[in-house]
Amino acid sequence: MNILLSTLRAIAYTLTDPMLAFMLVILAVILYRQNKKTTIMQRMIIGDSLNSALELTLSQIVIGIFAGAFASVILTFLGVAFDNDSAIYLIFLISIFFMFWKPKFICFAYSGAVLGFISLFLELISKVYAGVRFNFLGNTINLSDINILKIDIGALMTMVAVLHFVEGLLVMIDGKKGSIPVFTNRDDKIIGGFALRRSWVMPIALFFIVSNASSIGMTENIATPNWWPVLKNSSLIGMVKDAAVTIFAYYGVIGYNSVTFTKNKEQKVVSSGVGLLAYSAILFAVSQLAHLGYFYKLFVVVFAPVAHELMLSAQRYLEVKGTPKYLSTEEGIMVLEVAPNSPAKEMGIRSGDLIVEVNSRKVENEQDIFSAAKEALNFISFKLKRGVGNLKEVSTNKLSSDKRLGLVLVPKNVPGDDKVVRYDDNKFKEMLDKMKNKNDDDNEM
Repeated sequence: MNILLSTLRAIAYTLTDPMLAFMLVILAVILYRQNKKTTIMQRMIIGDSLNSALELTLSQIVIGIFAGAFASVILTFLGVAFDNDSAIYLIFLISIFFMFWKPKFICFAYSGAVLGFISLFLELISKVYAGVRFNFLGNTINLSDINILKIDIGALMTMVAVLHFVEGLLVMIDGKKGSIPVFTNRDDKIIGGFALRRSWVMPIALFFIVSNASSIGMTENIATPNWWPVLKNSSLIGMVKDAAVTIFAYYGVIGYNSVTFTKNKEQKVVSSGVGLLAYSAILFAVSQLAHLGYFYKLFVVVFAPVAHELMLSAQRYLEVKGTPKYLSTEEGIMVLEVAPNSPAKEMGIRSGDLIVEVNSRKVENEQDIFSAAKEALNFISFKLKRGVGNLKEVSTNKLSSDKRLGLVLVPKNVPGDDKVVRYDDNKFKEMLDKMKNKNDDDNEM
């Protein structure tokens, strides 16, 4: 119980300490700017944003705090601990750096591998050149003391595995928010899909073992029960009986980025989440080999990013080989997304519905729907195919000329290159200008 309370107090400390709270505010502002871009794109494509930028950001912060507390409890009960002189906090700084530089590598599998490689390299230098000294700027440096990171690789990769376990749960719970409809060309046919991108700010509490209890200062000295830790193979565990155990918390960022053309949003986040859970279980098992020696440590550090890339490659392969879900056919036009608070939403039209008739006339292409909505005074009706052979008729008499129908349709024909919008964070303004020009030229839905 002392361990649990100490962990929760450390998480609470991150929310009340002025410096850590300031870091949280900075990360929240960064997420808000990203979410603002997302909502702008949703309004341009759908006609309305599915959630406000503030709602998206608050959910990332609030859910992230609970997820961070959950991950911290798992880590502390497992007994994932680090030497007080280690630089484990660098993994969080590296992940935040990746968030700015290359969002794809925001995952802890990459930042953990970078930190592990550097630590193992310094460890190798300190062993091979033990006793060698040289002068640098008037100071004598002993190469046996060059391993300044002092990272326990087993504990590091166990932590990465636990964080991926929590990430898998986060993706399944919150991953579909902020989705953006996208299109691609496959076999000269347009297929629709969704781009999913979410990040969560998580406070992570970690145990540190201090050889000299008097050096803890104002930090809490935590009493550990006899059964602790659950994992017995850490090189630091032998120090526990003669040392003090304390706990600190840091902020980290976990990100999810994916695109699907073969599943709906709910199916995609579940499959991605299951993949992350499987990866975390395998990495957790492999991480326990690190206590066997240096080359096992190196293997674990290499395994983490390689296995992560293989998991992503497998998911991409399944997307390429899978059957497109959102594809218009000779039978009708596919609905990709429905705007909230729109006439289409009020009629009960859903993503994945196939529109086969509009106002009792067969739909040949998306232009038939555009024209019917434009010509309608206030009434419009649709015949939809939902599922296998299920036909449903819906209608509304609340259509007005100043209100869009609220449908994103998958076109039958491949548009010209001047109509294709490609997403690029570095050219976001240019993209918006192109989309505005596109909307001005096309009939609005």
